[in-house]
Amino acid sequence: MNFKEKDIISIKDFSKKEINYILDFAEKMVPYAKGEKYKKVLNGKVLSTLFFEPSTRTRLSFESAMNRLAGKVIGFSDPTGTSQKKGESLADTIRMADSYSDAIVIRHPQEGAARLAAEFAEVPVLNAGDGAGRHPTQCLLDLFTIKTEKKKIGSNNIVLLGDLKYGRTVHSLAYALALYGANLTFVSPASLKMPKEVINECKDLGVEPVQTSSLEKVIKDADVLYVTRIQKERFPDAEEYNRVIDSYLIDNELLQNAKENLIIMHPLPRVTEIDPEVDKTSHALYFKQAFNGVPVRMALLSLVMGGSL
Repeated sequence: MNFKEKDIISIKDFSKKEINYILDFAEKMVPYAKGEKYKKVLNGKVLSTLFFEPSTRTRLSFESAMNRLAGKVIGFSDPTGTSQKKGESLADTIRMADSYSDAIVIRHPQEGAARLAAEFAEVPVLNAGDGAGRHPTQCLLDLFTIKTEKKKIGSNNIVLLGDLKYGRTVHSLAYALALYGANLTFVSPASLKMPKEVINECKDLGVEPVQTSSLEKVIKDADVLYVTRIQKERFPDAEEYNRVIDSYLIDNELLQNAKENLIIMHPLPRVTEIDPEVDKTSHALYFKQAFNGVPVRMALLSLVMGGSL
């Protein structure tokens, strides 16, 4: 299966067969991600990381992935220190990065920015999150985490909780989970429901998501609880944000009603939605989930730049 020079813009651009191939390749990358094995898979290659929005896990895991593969990284994590501050267009910034590197990773506050970047770049572009749109590499590491822990993706009862309106991670993930035939439940405040277009995508794939505002009603049947924070930076109205910020709290009292093998995931960062006491339970998978970003992104970088083990 040939992914060389392929852009990674949306999970919808990939078939189930292609996703499985990426997940299988990522599994082979785990010992390399841990530093237990080493091979110069991308020696001589350069990755540009263009982060127009703050990031910890996504940016660092991409950089770690490239370094683990013996490649080099250039880029920025703060656009105020670039010519964007002088009025340079996104297209021209992409053209420059294109001439300096073999692949580009971009995070941008505007939905559609990654696809626009791909139109101006000759090298492959990987979407690291575009506004409230899509986050395909996060989706792939989430699928990898579920598959690793549950041995399968389909037929699990998966609850997506929190900011489903603005949360780009759950927009990508809902589609992908429906592709695998998972049972989906969307839990959110009324003002933060999953967009209709995402729900319709799930229905088109044969999955009818359940929608509710009550976590207590669905926690007992959940195999996977995927928690998202309420994203203050996405809200046009501060009062709306203040009304919903403390809508849900995952703590040990709530988990008394959960399955023993329930896993809790979170794309991070968390704010108040998961009590730190949960970190010590067997349910907590969010830090392992964050690590999984390294082998998954190693797989993607290797595939799009033509590297092989």
